Amino acid sequence: MAQGSQAPLALKPDAPDRYVVVPGDTLWGISQRYTDSPWRWPELWGMNRDQIRNPHLIYPGNVLLLDRARGTISIAGGEASGSASGTPSGTVRLSPRMRAESLAKAEIPSIPAGIIEPFLTRPLVVEADGLDKAPTIVGTQGDRVIVAAGSSAYVRGLSGSTEESFYIYRRGGPLVDPDTKQTLAYEAIYLGTGQLTRSGDPATVTLSSAIQEIGTGDKLIPVGKATAPNYAPHAPLKQVRGRVMSLYGGLNRVGESGRHSIVTINRGRSDGLEMGHVLALLSSNQTARDVTKGRGDPEALIKLPEERYGLVFVFRVFERVSYALVMDAKLPVNLADVVQTP
Repeated sequence: MAQGSQAPLALKPDAPDRYVVVPGDTLWGISQRYTDSPWRWPELWGMNRDQIRNPHLIYPGNVLLLDRARGTISIAGGEASGSASGTPSGTVRLSPRMRAESLAKAEIPSIPAGIIEPFLTRPLVVEADGLDKAPTIVGTQGDRVIVAAGSSAYVRGLSGSTEESFYIYRRGGPLVDPDTKQTLAYEAIYLGTGQLTRSGDPATVTLSSAIQEIGTGDKLIPVGKATAPNYAPHAPLKQVRGRVMSLYGGLNRVGESGRHSIVTINRGRSDGLEMGHVLALLSSNQTARDVTKGRGDPEALIKLPEERYGLVFVFRVFERVSYALVMDAKLPVNLADVVQTP
C-alpha cells in the first residue's frame, strides 16, 4: 500500500505492544495510538484493497499485538483471552473471515459514526433538476401556508410508493467551485420528516418533525438506512487537489470551522475520490503585511505559502463533490482551503 516513494511507516515510541479494543474505539483512533500517519492504516495492518473496502474485522474485546520488527499489527486468535493456535506467536494475520456472533456485538467503525449519521442518508447534494420529479407537497391541512409537526400535508407523486417514511427538502444554494466558479451542484435543505398515513393522489403525509418551515412546493425523499462507512482510512492512489466549498457544524465564527466539523469539497467520484480517502488540509489565501513598506505600497501585502495543518476523512462521495469529516486541525478550517493527497 505504500504510495510511490513514501518513507517506511514510522511507529510512535510509546505505541502499545498489546491493546484490547473497547467500545467507542474507531479504526482511526486505534491507528493514532501507533503512528502519526493514520491515513496509512492499511500498511499498519498489511491489508489489500479488498480488505480496505470491507474492514469489518475488529470488535470490542479483540487483542491487538504489535510486531515492532515488521511495523505491523496482528489480532490475537481469541477474544480478550488472546488464546490462539496456528502460528508460533499464537496470533493470526488480520484477514476477512466469517464470524458466528451476536449482531449486537458491533464492529469498530472507521470514524465516529454519531457525528456523521445525519449526513449518511440525507441527499445533501442534488443536480440542478435533481428534485424536480420528487413527490411534492401540493396542499396543507387547513390550507395553512406553513405546517408544523403533527399536521398533515397533501402530496402528489406517491401513487404506488411502498415507502412509508420520508425526509422533506427544498433546493438550497449552489455549491460553487472556488477555482472555476462553476456551479457543481446544489445543496438540499433538510426541513423535517413525514409518515405516509393515506395512499392516493394526492396522498396524506403526517409531519413527524419540522426543523424549518414546511409548505407547498417542498419535496419528499424516501428515508434510507444509515450505514456508517467502514472503509479503512487510506490515501488516494493518485494526486488529488481540491478546495473546501462549504462548512457544517463546529463553527468558531462565520467562515471557519474546526475538528469534527464537516466540509464539502469540490472533488468527487469523477476525480477518483472514494469513501475512506484521507486528504491533507492546507491553509490558503493567508497574507501578512510587510512592515518595512508603507501602508499604501501595493507590495506591502504578501501572500504566505500554503501550510499543512490537518486531515479530513471522505465519508460520502457524489459525482463532482464530496463530504469529509475533519479529523485533525491545528488551525481553523476556512472556505477555499486546499485539500490534497497527504
